[in-house]
Amino acid sequence: MSNRFSEDWFGDGEDPARLDPVRTARAALKPQRPKRFYTEVSIESSPEGFRLLLDGRPARSKLKRPLALETEAAASLLAAEWAAQGEEINPATMPVTRIAHAAIDHVAETREAVVADILAYAGTDLVCYRAGEPEKLVSLQARHWDPVLAHAQARYGARFLLSEGITHVAQNPAAIEALRPGILRHEPAAALAALHVLTTVSGSALIALAVADGVLTADAGYDAGEVDADFELDLWGADEEAADRRAARLADFRAAAALLRALAG
Repeated sequence: MSNRFSEDWFGDGEDPARLDPVRTARAALKPQRPKRFYTEVSIESSPEGFRLLLDGRPARSKLKRPLALETEAAASLLAAEWAAQGEEINPATMPVTRIAHAAIDHVAETREAVVADILAYAGTDLVCYRAGEPEKLVSLQARHWDPVLAHAQARYGARFLLSEGITHVAQNPAAIEALRPGILRHEPAAALAALHVLTTVSGSALIALAVADGVLTADAGYDAGEVDADFELDLWGADEEAADRRAARLADFRAAAALLRALAG
């Protein structure tokens, strides 16, 4: 796999603190996609982990590092994306590959910056900002978000304050810091990158941790992050472009959750 191909199509995540493989995918969309340049996809055990092979040759990141993940199950997800490509390669359909690129080239060397970014989401977490009306939205937020807050308190001893509307509420720094062990336990760089995707897509570190801890399924976690948007869609309806965006974000969210499970063994 050429260096130019990986650079042009999977990005280099030049700003690790704002690293977001989902954003990278959007930037990667181009009018013309590259032709598939390989026939066989496989994985093999290596010192770096289980690495991806294209026609028997190791695939590499932009920085020429082996495209490898820590477990066979995780590498199989990677391989499945490459095997599923047709005559053209569409990076938008390869969320695990995008996460792997980001993890290998950047997250591995900037873990603290990524952890800090996830904790910053917790400081203004989506689930802490509640509507005062209408009653249907109030009820939806409570149904989707109250279990997330309960999990944060039960698992991490982190109690978060609520605010009505968009008025900022300053969270106790101790509550935010209590989440750090839950984030740091995702030791492989790819796991941390996947947790970051769950956070950025949902707009909530607390939802991301609930999914990572197995309290919420991927779909339930995604729905929790989309409560406000879905309420608006119910009121006004959705156009085709909005529906496509939602489907793409859901696919990214599911892929990140699946990668976390695969890395956990």
